[in-house]
Amino acid sequence: MSSTNTETNQPEAMQQLIESYAQLFKNGQRSPILRRPSEYGMAYEDIFFPSLDGTVLQGWFIPAPQSQKLIIANHPMTCNRYGYPGHLDGYDGFGGFEVNFLPDYKALHDAGFSIIAYDLRNHGISAQGSGGVCGALGYYEARDVVGSLLYARKRPETKNNSIGLLSRCMGGNSTIHAMSHFPSYFGDDIKSMILLQAVSGHAFVEQGAKNAGLDVEATVTAFDKRIHDLTGFRLKELTPIPLARNVTVPTLVAQVRNDCLIDTKDTQEIFDALSSSEKDIIWIENSTRRFDGYNYFAKNPERMVEWFTKFV
Repeated sequence: MSSTNTETNQPEAMQQLIESYAQLFKNGQRSPILRRPSEYGMAYEDIFFPSLDGTVLQGWFIPAPQSQKLIIANHPMTCNRYGYPGHLDGYDGFGGFEVNFLPDYKALHDAGFSIIAYDLRNHGISAQGSGGVCGALGYYEARDVVGSLLYARKRPETKNNSIGLLSRCMGGNSTIHAMSHFPSYFGDDIKSMILLQAVSGHAFVEQGAKNAGLDVEATVTAFDKRIHDLTGFRLKELTPIPLARNVTVPTLVAQVRNDCLIDTKDTQEIFDALSSSEKDIIWIENSTRRFDGYNYFAKNPERMVEWFTKFV
């Protein structure tokens, strides 16, 4: 039977779920940068630098005077260095509210940290990279994480800084991929990480099928074929779990406990797989909305600041 006929015979709801996730995982989503550090009383510089493979990345450098400590922020898919304009038409599919990372940066800046926040490839205003394909939720973007480290080590104000990584969702996956595939770039200056809602692709597909009342196994099988047709990756490759053992720095994980988009046993498996001798997990309560997790540290900065102050 041809693939066209196979797709035609799938329930329409299954086709819609598969295609929406497949296109998202393939392409990500560019979104506008609506806020700037100056709106929060922080001086900043617009910066650009190459990824490890040469893709031009755009970002901000937010200096803290006399600081020897730097936080590099890696954002989720669909987001950018600022956050996500979920309150605007066309971007309202994840709850209909804004995600704003600037309060995170303000809290860290006030605590004495300089910050590099940048747009991953194919997001924000960074260049298209890897043919416009996002790949295995972090496989290609790992090169961007390495590029940010190389930039920080060359910049006069930050070249001798201790570094903490604030890595969210796909930015978290990308960091795990980078630590796994490019370990030589992670030296003694990398002191700590916060891993906010790192995730496996299969967790979205399986929970999406359950939410829609679809056969989970059939949906996963069909999605695996579709994502392979679009990207060359298999669904089993869209997970950081087998790579998480390569994370050895002190790591704080955070996740919305009742996230309606995934089964959070996936988060627990990622956490359990970390090799970090110092690790902890925050379960974010009183919400089912995944994107509330991205605003968590903006509203509750204490644990974030405490973690980085202790280890960076």
